[in-house]
Amino acid sequence: MPPRTVRDTENQVREVLTWLERRGSRKNREGMARYGIVAPKAFGVSVATLQQLGKRLGRDHTLAGALWKTGWYEARMLTAFVGEPARVTSAQMDRWARDFDNWAICDHLCFHLFDRTPLAWARVAPWSRRPEEFVKRAAFALLAGLGLHDKAAADARFLRALPLIERGAADDRNFVKKGVSWALRVIGRRNRALNAAAVELAGRLAASEPPSARWVGRGAHRELTGAVVRRALARQEAAGRG
Repeated sequence: MPPRTVRDTENQVREVLTWLERRGSRKNREGMARYGIVAPKAFGVSVATLQQLGKRLGRDHTLAGALWKTGWYEARMLTAFVGEPARVTSAQMDRWARDFDNWAICDHLCFHLFDRTPLAWARVAPWSRRPEEFVKRAAFALLAGLGLHDKAAADARFLRALPLIERGAADDRNFVKKGVSWALRVIGRRNRALNAAAVELAGRLAASEPPSARWVGRGAHRELTGAVVRRALARQEAAGRG
């Protein structure tokens, strides 16, 4: 097969955009707005439809980069299914994170592409210190993704992330504090030891001064000490002994 040319990629991008435009709808765009997804360029295509297209296209890092450059919401969402995790670079992750303009793009990329790269852990701390709302959220969305998908990660990695969560909880911006809460809850569900550490932090946050930290702490403490999580941890321990 001859190597792909720039024109081949450009043609494929045009085909993808045409395909998306034909399947977009005003109803879906209005649904996005109701969920707080603000995107300057959107066709209104469901995530399920994007997943189907992503499977057809397959992993193609060059195409993913070209789709991202279009600025279209659906094209950027599609990159999570088309990008090749092993070829993603730190510079690319930083560049794309700076382009995040809504929570859906942020979470989708972190949860379906970035957390599968070998560079994911190294981006959590730097992003948690960034001033941009969605870059900072990305730190905690990425941490949540790692908590759910990186089954081999040692507890120590998550314990080292707890101070980042504690600092992030003081940020009262809606999308940041929700990302912080998500990460803390995921860590606290991984195993008994991390649950104890997360519950301790949640209790401290619940008693702290900043309203956002109290909100994060109270919600996480309620969930992580609740019957559902306790039963899940007990099943996990029983399976480990079996």
